[in-house]
Amino acid sequence: MSEITKQYSVDLTRVENSVYRATNAEGASVEFGRGEGLLSPVELLLAAVAGCTAVDVDVVTSRRTEPESFQVRAEGDRVNEDGASRLSDVRVAFDLSFPSTPEGDKARALVDNLIRISHEKDCTVSRTVEHATNVEFSNVSK
Repeated sequence: MSEITKQYSVDLTRVENSVYRATNAEGASVEFGRGEGLLSPVELLLAAVAGCTAVDVDVVTSRRTEPESFQVRAEGDRVNEDGASRLSDVRVAFDLSFPSTPEGDKARALVDNLIRISHEKDCTVSRTVEHATNVEFSNVSK
């Protein structure tokens, strides 16, 4: 049984042709769209999938020690199904390094389990992508 525990929202504003700004309730924003130097909406989706689990891993491992490097790559294949496109086979790869200290060893030992738990339970973004989710569009400017 599902229960709503929090609602999220962003407001999207057109900056110029094919460039948009998404702003959350706290006022944080990101520009994206088509064009040089901008992430595309699909790339934002990949960043969200990678970022969600990255936060989960980072919060716990950083309690032990700061990572020496923390890199995550997300990629997916655009496929065409009967004239409609979507991503398929999204892959997320973590490349982390921690100091050669007892604390670093503890952080390193946690990573695989943290990724698994995030993927199976905690990461709202990847879980949403993996499950059928209703998306409803409306035109309120009629």
